Amino acid sequence: MLKTISEVSLAKDLVKCKSVTPKDDGAINVVAKNLKKLGFKCQIMEFQEKGTVKIKNLYAKIGNSSPNLCFAGHTDVVPVGDLKSWTVNPFGGVIKNQKLIGRGVSDMKGSIACFIAAVSEFLKKNKKQKGSISFLITGDEETIAINGTKKVIEKLIQKKEKIDFCIVGEPTNESKLGEMIKIGRRGSMTGHLTIVGTQGHVAYPHASNNPSTIIVEVLNKIKKLKLDNGNKDFEPSNLEVTKITIDNTADNVIPAEAKASFNIRFNNLHTSTSLKKKFNKIFSSITKKSKASYKIKYHVSGESFLTRPNKTVYMIKNVIKKSTKINPILSTSGGTSDARFIKKIAPCIEFGLIAKTIHQVDEMAKIADLKKLKNIYLDILVNYFK
Repeated sequence: MLKTISEVSLAKDLVKCKSVTPKDDGAINVVAKNLKKLGFKCQIMEFQEKGTVKIKNLYAKIGNSSPNLCFAGHTDVVPVGDLKSWTVNPFGGVIKNQKLIGRGVSDMKGSIACFIAAVSEFLKKNKKQKGSISFLITGDEETIAINGTKKVIEKLIQKKEKIDFCIVGEPTNESKLGEMIKIGRRGSMTGHLTIVGTQGHVAYPHASNNPSTIIVEVLNKIKKLKLDNGNKDFEPSNLEVTKITIDNTADNVIPAEAKASFNIRFNNLHTSTSLKKKFNKIFSSITKKSKASYKIKYHVSGESFLTRPNKTVYMIKNVIKKSTKINPILSTSGGTSDARFIKKIAPCIEFGLIAKTIHQVDEMAKIADLKKLKNIYLDILVNYFK
């Protein structure tokens, strides 16, 4: 007879894995072991691009028919920071004051445990369930994210695997469970700019071309540039300068180069291509006027995307509202997530635990919230496969 899985017990087991990115420390195997008990076929996928660490990923599935409801998540976690500041062992799976404390419990091992526990209860009551349930779990989300979900999705597309809807278990709520569902994300692009001038003595500036003066003008221009006013789905796009670097050890020398980095979080009124054209035009105009030159390298973490609310989104919204007595906001705020890769194959939303303590000392999840989230996921499964 099929046994149900405890969300608290499984969350503790996952927290005990010291899976500080990109290390796995057995976390993916813990997930696979529990899913195999439920009858899932588990496929481990390992990827490694040149110059990177090999990453273990999991795609598990039960059933072969449509629709296929997928849960996506990551088992890698950020470093613990100052270990002495923690009140418990961050990888001890300690419950204190009705809270499970540990690195990654909210982001996002707890939600993985909750969905597996929900599936175990669902399968026990629905031995002939309609459709399929799948899990896409990666160990490469917290860093460069090139050997994880992105590669798994590419492989699933090659195999013509169909996912009808996906729930990503990111901690979407700021302070109370039920506050927010993510239905999209802004795009993210980083630019690494170099202004090339002419080195010389500070006493003879006419014989030089100071790139620091030029880069200040450039950064001032792009920072003041109003990209848009936002729209009904997204807040306004925003640019932040993150680094300014001049490699110069002498105070009486005008440098040859000045460098800066900036990041743009952009909504669906732009693409990375349109933004590159806009900024390159500015760089070209200012450097040409200043008789200097520039070099630019861009890194695009992801384009903006939006899952238009449909009956599944509204069903999930109603389930959450019924359980928490809170009407969740449909939001596109925050940083990037692996949903930016999954949207290539399926519509997706994000809903998980509370984000208040993620990446902090004593990251925690209330036991009551773990149980409530499990029940929300269970109700979503019941309603999805009606």
